[in-house]
Amino acid sequence: MFDNYLFWLIFTAAIGCGLMAGVFFAFSTFVMPALARLQPDRGIAAMQSMNITAINPLFMLALFGTAIACLFIFISALLHWDRSGTIYLSIGSLLYLVGAILVTILANVPLNNALAIVKPDSIEGANFWAKYLRDWMFWNHIRTLAALAASAMFVVSLPK
Repeated sequence: MFDNYLFWLIFTAAIGCGLMAGVFFAFSTFVMPALARLQPDRGIAAMQSMNITAINPLFMLALFGTAIACLFIFISALLHWDRSGTIYLSIGSLLYLVGAILVTILANVPLNNALAIVKPDSIEGANFWAKYLRDWMFWNHIRTLAALAASAMFVVSLPK
């Protein structure tokens, strides 16, 4: 019974990590580059709007529900270290929890909060926007790679 639950938890985490990697990838490859092409006031206003609409039940479920699954998987791996694939489960869990969730909390969210109080049509806003784009994208690339690698680790860990 435990193995069946664990299988579905790993399967769900693999899908969740892949989903989040896709979201982060989209931002890295075309959303943020498109915003960077706009005049700063328009790019700032658009990103401020996206940051507000991102706080919704479905996105939060995907982001943090996956984190909860990863936490349970990590604990299970630690408790059953002798099982096949536990190294992949541990690495996958840590990649997502640290590389996606912790980076989001410690880097991307503070940048978003700072952007939220910027006046889009001000000189300070334009100056901040250039720094925001550079820093936010750097950390988003980290999140993308971490979530994708986590998904791969979970897929590799599944029984053949």
